[in-house]
Amino acid sequence: MPGGVLAVIALGGLLGGTARYALGLAFPTSAGTFPLTTFVVNVTGAFLLALLLVYVMESLPRSWYVRPFAAVGFLGSYTTFSTWMVDTDRLLCDGHYTLAALNVLGSLLAGLAATVLGLAVGRKAMTWTSGRARTGSWFRRAR
Repeated sequence: MPGGVLAVIALGGLLGGTARYALGLAFPTSAGTFPLTTFVVNVTGAFLLALLLVYVMESLPRSWYVRPFAAVGFLGSYTTFSTWMVDTDRLLCDGHYTLAALNVLGSLLAGLAATVLGLAVGRKAMTWTSGRARTGSWFRRAR
């Protein structure tokens, strides 16, 4: 592993974890309610990861730093499986079975949909930017 990879993962993790924590403070979830902040964080993280990976894999030259920083570090700490499970457990323990099921199934379905959308948007963006590079102008292409 090239030098600096662990450092960029740590930096990405610091920033992603801080972003998630800040969102949790800004939009707290009350006991017995749907954990919307965790849900939104995980779904947006799935979308961004798919979008990023299309860009990294299809556009950038092989880099030891972009993927570890953004995918493993930032988005790995921004999204949170453990908080999702703790939120679900709290709902179950409080007798909110419907909300717990909605949290699990909704997160899985929305996360998958966000991933598919991220891949599609990423591929479309790659096609669009490739066409722009060939024509030399985004305006001509947009007409």
